[in-house]
Amino acid sequence: MRIDTRLFKKIDFGLIVVVLLICIIGVVVVGSATYSLGSERYIRTQVISILIGVVAIVVIMFIDYNTFARMYIPIYIACNTMLLAVFIFGQGSESWGANRWIRIGSFGFQPSDFAKLGIIICLAKFLDDKKNDLHKPMVLLKVLLFAGFPMVLILAQPDLGTSLIFAAFVFGMIFVAGLKYKYIVIAGVVGLVSAPLAWFGVLRPYQRKRVLIFLNPEQDPLGDGYHTLQSRVAVGAGQLWGKGLFNGTSNQFGFLPEKHTDFIFSVVAEELGFIGVVVLILLYLIMLYKCINIAREAKDDFGAYLVTGVTFMLAFHIFLNIAMTIGLAPVTGKPLPFVSYGGTFMLTNMMALGIVLNVNMRRDKINF
Repeated sequence: MRIDTRLFKKIDFGLIVVVLLICIIGVVVVGSATYSLGSERYIRTQVISILIGVVAIVVIMFIDYNTFARMYIPIYIACNTMLLAVFIFGQGSESWGANRWIRIGSFGFQPSDFAKLGIIICLAKFLDDKKNDLHKPMVLLKVLLFAGFPMVLILAQPDLGTSLIFAAFVFGMIFVAGLKYKYIVIAGVVGLVSAPLAWFGVLRPYQRKRVLIFLNPEQDPLGDGYHTLQSRVAVGAGQLWGKGLFNGTSNQFGFLPEKHTDFIFSVVAEELGFIGVVVLILLYLIMLYKCINIAREAKDDFGAYLVTGVTFMLAFHIFLNIAMTIGLAPVTGKPLPFVSYGGTFMLTNMMALGIVLNVNMRRDKINF
């Protein structure tokens, strides 16, 4: 494959630097969060995941993103096959009845992580083909069924958090593709009317309990409310400047659960304080702002839909994780992009970044 060297001039190095800064913060905080567990192994794994992700970015950047459009049917089939395989080979928490992981020897991964990115590619192509007829109810129904099938498979695992992220980027992509406001109003009304059905017919007992605990975590402070309460304590304890790395009480004394994954933001707040939180959030906002601009400047609708999907996916991940750790959302178990510990999650986000950079590099034709 011959690579046009002029593409190098169009790489958004600013976006790369911002994401790498977030990754560095993540490595440092993961090291602190796992200090009592022997942080060397966790740091090494996180750094290796980042390096593999960087390689994935480079590979993806130099494959014309329209190649993915031509492969959308095999990608769609592969994503749904992986999600179906979870019900046969999946492993997970017996206490929650969830099967979300597939293990091959010592290697384990969550198919839903890769499915998010795969479905963004497929939906972008599907919308590109149907965009002129999106005002027709039957066409919109086809789009929703196309995107809804993998989302139902994820919800059945069960994985409510990832299903919500799916819903967020699907809505964002369809909206950008030209969804009429009347359909948004109709969807809102249907959502309100069907809420009782979803509560009793879709949500599992433990998911309903999480919502109730979110509303009043003090009713079970040593049980299901423990995560939220300890996270809020850690966030508040950081105050302005934080207690310093490796000095967080909730972190180092083991009061904070899942501190290197789901509740990593609480460690940032406790040990780096309000200032550290502001720096991290500003980096995220810069990253998302750059992604939005890249979507606006894409040379075609397919590229714009791709970047829109990635932007909504990352934004909702960030929002859901931070809201969860400060008690503004139920505990959903969704990690923080580029910061939380996790190999497949890091790789998926890096691949998503590669697609964004890919679209940006080809935002206009190269003049000879």
